Amino acid sequence: MKSSFEITDYELGEHWRTGVCIYPYACHESERDLCRLELSSLFETGANRTLFSSRFEARSGSRNYIQSLKRIDSDRSPFISMRVDIGMQTPTLEELLEQVGHLTLNGRSFKIMYLKCGEMRSYEEQREMERLVGRRIRGKAEMKSPDLLFGLLASEEGWQLGICRQGLRPWLSHKHKPSNYSTGLSATVARSLVNIAVPELEGIKVIDPCCGMGNVMIEALSMGIDIVGVDINPLAVQGARRNLSFFGHDPAALVKLGDMNEVREHYDAAILDMPYNLCSVLPEGDKLRMLTRLGQISSRAVIVTTEEIADLLPGCGLHAIDHASLDKGSFRRHIWLCERK
Repeated sequence: MKSSFEITDYELGEHWRTGVCIYPYACHESERDLCRLELSSLFETGANRTLFSSRFEARSGSRNYIQSLKRIDSDRSPFISMRVDIGMQTPTLEELLEQVGHLTLNGRSFKIMYLKCGEMRSYEEQREMERLVGRRIRGKAEMKSPDLLFGLLASEEGWQLGICRQGLRPWLSHKHKPSNYSTGLSATVARSLVNIAVPELEGIKVIDPCCGMGNVMIEALSMGIDIVGVDINPLAVQGARRNLSFFGHDPAALVKLGDMNEVREHYDAAILDMPYNLCSVLPEGDKLRMLTRLGQISSRAVIVTTEEIADLLPGCGLHAIDHASLDKGSFRRHIWLCERK
């Protein structure tokens, strides 16, 4: 199928009114809390955040989608499968069928796809809905490589039709890099952490003060984010530079060998995966120094730990906005979204 991103101007007629967007999402049960934290960071702030989280937890079955006026690239989140730019909304299918007959495709081919994130219907019913809508559109239907992929959504509120914008899922290629830690963050988790820390991309300076092999940096850089990394471990810095170079970045300008406690420059956001291993625990004094420095050098921070640190945050100048846990077997990570007090 041709990339929907190549088509920038939809002159589809007077009945087509773009505005709201639909974002279908999916996650493994073990990642559900992380998915909630990421999507609430991307789409909601302040008091709406709590409401978003409660609605997220209430959703079940196949009805996993977000409806929002906010437009984000469908490549942003590893949990979002596409963005659907809705152009038609009607209370009934009959009204939608009447309106789609007025669409102007200007010679473009099309395909209708029933969105499974909406009302659950049998396979036969989904195909029948697609045929009903497709037969009303004046244009050439193309199943394999359409110019326009229309998403059809049925819900309790009615029917919606929109243009599907499917991403390229760049983080999948980031799994294959020269250097890795056995306990390092996966590309999926690293990308999600970046989205939690940096919901708005423009004009934001970010630091990863314990960058390890650079997994977080690779995801941030692929989104065009201005990020630098620091690590006190020379072997980690070597690995990070090797990985960044592998993906076409200038490692010397991006990663420095050093102690985060000596960082003086201020950043809009920081992503700190606190050092740990399976055989030892970071001393309390070291944790307090790192968290205090984090609050001094960044306005917003995402902290990843293997221990509960809620009681430590206020004394380090940090206010916890939200929290999620991520389990992998018996290994649990805690993820804290914080702001400077």
